[in-house]
Order: sequence, then C-alpha cells, then structure tokens
Amino acid sequence: MTVRDNTNRRLKEVLDIMAAGSWEDQKPNGGEVLAEAVARIPFTKDESELLSGGIPRGHKNLTKATAELVKAGWMTKGRSGWEITEDGLKATVAFKTVDALTAALADGTPVPAHTPLPSKPVAKKAAARKPPAKAAATKKAPAKAAPRKTAAKAPAEASAVEPQDQPDSVALAGDFGTVLGALDDWDPSHSSVQMKLDAKRGTWKLTADLPAGKYSYKAVVNGSWDENYGAFGLLDGANHEFEHAGGEVTFHYDHATKDVLRG
Repeated sequence: MTVRDNTNRRLKEVLDIMAAGSWEDQKPNGGEVLAEAVARIPFTKDESELLSGGIPRGHKNLTKATAELVKAGWMTKGRSGWEITEDGLKATVAFKTVDALTAALADGTPVPAHTPLPSKPVAKKAAARKPPAKAAATKKAPAKAAPRKTAAKAPAEASAVEPQDQPDSVALAGDFGTVLGALDDWDPSHSSVQMKLDAKRGTWKLTADLPAGKYSYKAVVNGSWDENYGAFGLLDGANHEFEHAGGEVTFHYDHATKDVLRG
C-alpha cells in the first residue's frame, strides 16, 4: 500500500469522524480530528519520519490532503473549528468506500441529487474507565509521546480568542526548564518558562536559547496541571517533542486551538 493510499484512508476517516461529531454542539478542533484519524490508521515507519521543522511526513500529507475536502465543499476550516457541510454529510452516504471517495475527489464528482443525510449514530454504552492521569507538577515528566507535528513558522493569523477569554497565564513546562533557569524541569511555576501574550496576534510567545538536543514539553494553563495541552492541542495529551539544532527557538501557543507551534 502506497503513502497516498494511506493518506486517502485517513482522509475518509476525517470525513467520517466529522460526520459523527456533527451531532454534537461544538465544532471539533482540527488537531483532534487528525489525531483520531491517525489513531485509527497509524503512521508507517516512513510516514513517521520527521521532516525539516519536526513534522511527521504522514501528518503533513494528511493536513495537505484535507484541502481537497474543503475544495469539494464538504468541509470548512474556521478559527472556531472545523465543520462538515451538508454535502459533506451526504458524501459519507454517497461514497461509502475509500476508493469511491478518492475517485469522487479526484474527478470533482458532485454528491448525487437526492442523496439522504446519514442517520444519527446509535449511542453505545461506554465501558467504565478511569480518568486520564495528570502530569506531575515537578521533576516527573508526563508520559512521552511519539514524534508529533510542529510548525516551521508562527501562525500568520490572529487567534479567534477574544482578550477577555484568554487565560491568566500560560507556561511552557518541559525537560528544558532548568536550562532556562527554573529549579526543576517540568515546573510550570517558574518565571523563566512563562509565555507572554502577544496582544496583536492573540497568541502567547516564549523565545528560548537551547543547546542542541531532543526536547519534550507541554503548555500549562493558569499555573496548574489540571489544564495542560500536549500534541495536537489535546487536553492531557502526549508531550510535544522536537529535535533542535541549537540556538534560539520561539514557541507560540494559541488558546483557540490549544496547540503550540514552533518557529
């Protein structure tokens, strides 16, 4: 199976995930949709390879491919989240297989007239489970994650979060805390790891001078591990990870997406 075949399979999952989520009130976060698609169809060894900027090859391919869904008019991407359109919902009915969906996108085939909307999924009784463990406030790092996406450049657009909706503080807690001057790594309370709000962009920023090496980190909101965001902007998610050649690096946290970009 080729890399493009795997991307097409994940693209079908993206549309199905968004269709299932359309019955909920909130628009899904793009990072959450992509993370779920990758969880269903994991990256191969080649797709997990980090490109320049620290982005896994498979993640870049999938992100680029979602533009095809937008072009077809099946989904929209906004600052408040991703949203599946009515035609997108009908596409999950008209093009039920990966091959059918891929061909429709490639040929620009519209959804056939009179295609019904999908029926509401039947709720399944969830098995009882324990809530996810919270990361330790100091020394002990949260569980490490597989290589994750980062961005080579800072976000170009302003955040959709209004000033009054911004948190009181955002800290970048990671295994480089002591390099920046903190007493312990993974301590979100030290002044050296506090990010500053860029009022013009509506995002938070921290510039650090780090030696060459591999690093892990999370965004900790309002000084408490009760609200921390990892890879793909997920609450209590896996660590952000990246390999650095040495020198200054700037991190940007967007409270609209809950994600941290690097550039």
